[in-house]
Amino acid sequence: MTPEEIIAKGKEVIRIEADAVSGLRQYIDDNFVKAIEAIFNCKGRVVLTGMGKSGLIARKIVATLNSTGTPAIYMHPTDALHGDLGMVRSEDVVIVLSKSGSTEEIVSLLSLLKRLKAPLIGMVSNRESKIAREVDIVLYIPVKEEACPHDLAPTASTTATLAMGDALSVALLEMRGFTAEDFAMLHPGGSLGKRLSLHVQEIMIKGESVPVVSIDTSLKDAIMEITSKRLGVTAVVDESGKLAGIITDGDLRRLLEKTLDIRNLKAADIMTKKPKIIGTELLASRALQMMENFKITSLIVVDAESKPVGIVHLHDLVNLGLKIR
Repeated sequence: MTPEEIIAKGKEVIRIEADAVSGLRQYIDDNFVKAIEAIFNCKGRVVLTGMGKSGLIARKIVATLNSTGTPAIYMHPTDALHGDLGMVRSEDVVIVLSKSGSTEEIVSLLSLLKRLKAPLIGMVSNRESKIAREVDIVLYIPVKEEACPHDLAPTASTTATLAMGDALSVALLEMRGFTAEDFAMLHPGGSLGKRLSLHVQEIMIKGESVPVVSIDTSLKDAIMEITSKRLGVTAVVDESGKLAGIITDGDLRRLLEKTLDIRNLKAADIMTKKPKIIGTELLASRALQMMENFKITSLIVVDAESKPVGIVHLHDLVNLGLKIR
């Protein structure tokens, strides 16, 4: 194949799979609603099963359901026929995946599953198949063609099935009122966990390390405070200790472009009033987002009385592994 033919083939595969996913929209119907309601009202777990590539997709759907608040497990059809069927209870919901709707191992399971009286949902591409006739709810996933040139290897069909699984998971997430905080509880590790769970009060610079001067502090002393604390900024407070403004390295550079005579200047003369601030209870990811939006590198952290209690610096957030979404 020439480079041009390789590129053309890659684009063709993407088109076929995109069409398969897009075509699902018209089949998000009453059966989809019934499936969502059955799972939402389920007192047990969602048990997914499928053979071969369908089994791999079932495992991915299990992972997505678990991570979004719906307990789920995978059951291998062959293992189920040799004892693992004991993991299914009447309070569970079972989802079977089969493109043909006639997968031998799945068909063999159906009568056994029906005895358990667990609601059965089938994700199939053939409405007239054995599985489609035997399950309680059919999620129809029609696929006109596989991306495989021989129309054999599951490609578009597995992509479409995965998309249907994502649709189920997200709809259930919405119904459960699953929040970012809930998500954080299930994803404590890595940068994702940090972004979702770290609060400002946990990572802010605090105590004596926070640069603070009063509005009457001489500019010379304010510069010394900025230099000694090495954060490139200092908070400026009024007589009551409330935040009145900030002075940054940038403010100083702009001042020196105008005059070199700073002997009579005070902090109040150069400070930026109404600076960007953040509360201790907000997520660190919110601080990072604010810095990105306002093109700044630090935020003053204030308490309920608007008194500075800390500072959050961009470098610290980046070093923690946080990043903009």
